[in-house]
Amino acid sequence: YLENYPYDSADAYASRIIALTSLRDVFAAFGGTGVPTPAQVDARIKADIAALSALQRDDGGFSTWTKNGDPQPYISVQATEALVLARLAGFAVPDAAYGRALAYIRDIESKFPAFWGAQDRHAVSAYALHVRNEAGERDPAKAAALYRSDAGLALDALAWLWPVVDDPAIKGEIARTIANRANETPGAATFTASYTDAAHLVLGSDRRTDGIVLDALISEQPAGDLIPKVVAGLIGNQVKGRWDNIQENGFILVALHRYFAKYEAQSPAFVARAWLGDTYAAEHSFQGRSIDRQHTLVPMSDLHGDPAVVLQKSGTGRLYYRLGLTYAPSSLAVDARDEGFVVDRRYEAVGDPGDVRRGADGVWHIKPGAMVRVRVTMVADTNHTNMALVDPLPAGLEAVNPALAASPRPPEKHSAVPGVQRPPTWFGFSWFDHENLRDDRVEAFSAYLYGGTYDYTYVARATTIGDFVVPPARAEEIYAPEVFGRSASARVVIG
Repeated sequence: YLENYPYDSADAYASRIIALTSLRDVFAAFGGTGVPTPAQVDARIKADIAALSALQRDDGGFSTWTKNGDPQPYISVQATEALVLARLAGFAVPDAAYGRALAYIRDIESKFPAFWGAQDRHAVSAYALHVRNEAGERDPAKAAALYRSDAGLALDALAWLWPVVDDPAIKGEIARTIANRANETPGAATFTASYTDAAHLVLGSDRRTDGIVLDALISEQPAGDLIPKVVAGLIGNQVKGRWDNIQENGFILVALHRYFAKYEAQSPAFVARAWLGDTYAAEHSFQGRSIDRQHTLVPMSDLHGDPAVVLQKSGTGRLYYRLGLTYAPSSLAVDARDEGFVVDRRYEAVGDPGDVRRGADGVWHIKPGAMVRVRVTMVADTNHTNMALVDPLPAGLEAVNPALAASPRPPEKHSAVPGVQRPPTWFGFSWFDHENLRDDRVEAFSAYLYGGTYDYTYVARATTIGDFVVPPARAEEIYAPEVFGRSASARVVIG
């Protein structure tokens, strides 16, 4: 994505330089088909340094597209960071361009247009202090003054300031704010930026904020439990191997590289062992870098008496593990449960209101042959990556697939395409990325779901007379199924 990015803007050059200078040793460690050689990476970085330097204005700042364009404070700071990181990585950066860029951001406050708001000004000021710190020009006094001047600093601005300030009280306040703003699940953590409508001035986004905060956490709280969760959240939010835009990819890759250098620099060479009480449950040798996983299953009977689970690693490298429990309920009547999602399911008549009714005992009664709208409401308590919503069908209902020419056409609802059934959308886009209408269940998937309330609806037809038990509708994170929610089970009578 970085190599093929089509736009020759200053922030694109800067983002690519920032990312590639960080990735050089990662490429060398992993190698493999499609991974560029060190010579190829260095050649691209050198070309981008030359192209970025050619866009520098005479006053040391940068515009977006041309040398003589309007100066852009945020892009000027990012371009300076690219030159700083390139020089730190050993690349030849023209002294004149380097010096003028640093001089420009030392006084970045005088470069803000009059229409900029305080939040955007202070975010860019914090970023400039961060870049100067990377260049060896640490200014803790100015960082502390900026922090005290604005109680509403954006989260990425706080993360930029955190390594620069010396005041222990300020460091503690920033640490608490970041911890309190984490959207945390058992397996991952994300953050939500809170910019005004002028966020485009600083090219902000939630995923970029995740990368910036991760970088600060590694620097300031290297033993923190939140760090691997933020990494898991970022990795889980990739689509086709990357994030949404050039800004996100640049900042996130820098943070992930620093994670790699801090925690995964040693090539794995260890033996992992597991005990369940006194039972020796598993052993596996991990040698060299790979994405392989080893799974061990133990029967439920071995869990009687609440035995301790003991894991051991002998050797060098970092071990990641997950413990999960798969079980069968003792009764077909299952209550709703919230472990990250709240899920509710209802059956509604499409035509005659009398086609569907719910008795006082909670049993749903549906007339044979009737068209039924199934409405699943889901509440996500925080942001989630790679989640699935699955609604099992009772054996007497068959989902109507509007993509099939032979399917009946229910009355249109929430759709701009005749005959196609879709749930409510935001600005014409559905909350889910993909859906499956299967014989026994209906599924909807989202690569990244913001906290909030969502409806998913589909139409089914009552095809078989009978008395059916319906398992709960369930929402879960695909790669961390311990983050889930379910509706109560139901009973459906058709006839």
